[in-house]
Amino acid sequence: MPQRVFVLGATGTIGRATVRALVRRGHEVVCFVRPRAGVGGTLAPDDSARLLAGATLRFGDVSDPTSLAADGFRGQHFDAIVSCLASRTGAPRDAWAIDHQAHLHALAVAQQAGVRQFVLLSAICVQKPLLAFQHAKLAFEKALIESGITHSIVRPTAYFKSLSGQIERVKQGKPFLVFGDGTLTACKPISDDDLGDYLAGCLTDPSRLDRVLPIGGPGDAITPRQQGEHLFALLGRPPRFKQVPVKLLDVIIAVLATAGRLVPALAAKAELARIGRYYATESMLVLNTETGRYDAAATPSTGSETLFDFYAGLLSGAVAPERGDHAVF
Repeated sequence: MPQRVFVLGATGTIGRATVRALVRRGHEVVCFVRPRAGVGGTLAPDDSARLLAGATLRFGDVSDPTSLAADGFRGQHFDAIVSCLASRTGAPRDAWAIDHQAHLHALAVAQQAGVRQFVLLSAICVQKPLLAFQHAKLAFEKALIESGITHSIVRPTAYFKSLSGQIERVKQGKPFLVFGDGTLTACKPISDDDLGDYLAGCLTDPSRLDRVLPIGGPGDAITPRQQGEHLFALLGRPPRFKQVPVKLLDVIIAVLATAGRLVPALAAKAELARIGRYYATESMLVLNTETGRYDAAATPSTGSETLFDFYAGLLSGAVAPERGDHAVF
């Protein structure tokens, strides 16, 4: 049956896909967004309304519980809250403010409003937390579980937009960059639409309730080298790779961290370098806690669109690149 759903983080690409999926399923969707949304505040209210067709928009500050209650919920009934909200960069201050505190505010206001279900978009990398944003996400996951509200915590693997940063450099005749030999890690990338549909399905699928749900896209896990090989094949060119030693990242992190003691901006860059190193050395797959190894076979799959379908769409012009803060290269 249709539900009344309150959505956070709706203007991001995954948020938009989730809103589309909710609207398709007949739910009444209310999105709480900033007056100037999007990367760098580039989306005016009319822009957000066009991107979120079929939903009602309300404007305010997600980090302010008073605004959430007065401008967002407005004392009205909602059946569920779906959050695709996430810190933009993963920097410590941003992560604890958004991934943790803003979500705590949203949970409290939602419970006061009688909301019965919370669907949270998290990340699979919190299985092995080494970074500030991972600890922030885990802290809220714990609070959500302990709150007693019916919940679904969705931990997707890699996003297409995170893995498409080298298309232009390869088109320009440059080699595809890999860390090590390009086989250090693997992932099961998932498209925005497939993930949005999965998140929307959590509202009505009993098997997804009160669970932590790792999820990837269709097909086998793929390595960075396989990503590069397929990209060159789509361009009809022989593959060319440039191997970047992981130790180079360690040196960069050490230099930035040392300089960051004097210049705070460099300390933030050191954290971003740590994030880059994490993704260069850790697979985005289910982690077997007994063996300490990532397990592709244990990583569930959903949907129909593959990363290579996405690459083909980008190269043909059928898909427009929109990566925001997900750029790595």
